[in-house]
Amino acid sequence: MTKLLLNTDGGSRGNPGPAAYGYVIQDISGLPAEALAKEGAVKILEKCGNYLGITTNNVAEYEGLVAGVKWVVANHPQASLDIQMDSLLIVNQIKGIFKVKNPGLQPLYHQAKALLSQLPSYSISHTYREGNSLADSLVNEALDAHLE
Repeated sequence: MTKLLLNTDGGSRGNPGPAAYGYVIQDISGLPAEALAKEGAVKILEKCGNYLGITTNNVAEYEGLVAGVKWVVANHPQASLDIQMDSLLIVNQIKGIFKVKNPGLQPLYHQAKALLSQLPSYSISHTYREGNSLADSLVNEALDAHLE
């Protein structure tokens, strides 16, 4: 079975403010854990940064998650997916640890869960910004390109 890694990030400059998301999808099938830490050891299948307009950082985080999972469902529907994000709030909401109280996030939460339910398996975990640097750089590139 194909195993993919999705790193996703969202950010806004101001909250709300100009916002964007970024995601990177890598094929990690059959790779030992130590190989994942080596630069260039993993094949990048897709990467994307997208400007969203004026919104909050949490909406941007969810938009990145939804966009990345949507790509996986469309292109690798039988893949097992590991998701890493630096938003502990979103991770805990997807895991069911936190309720989604913000009405503006509820549709994005439901969309993410519906997409994830189409995959044979997935996991989601928190990573710190250092572990999410490529997705973070795609967010900043999208913001910089739009705001110049």
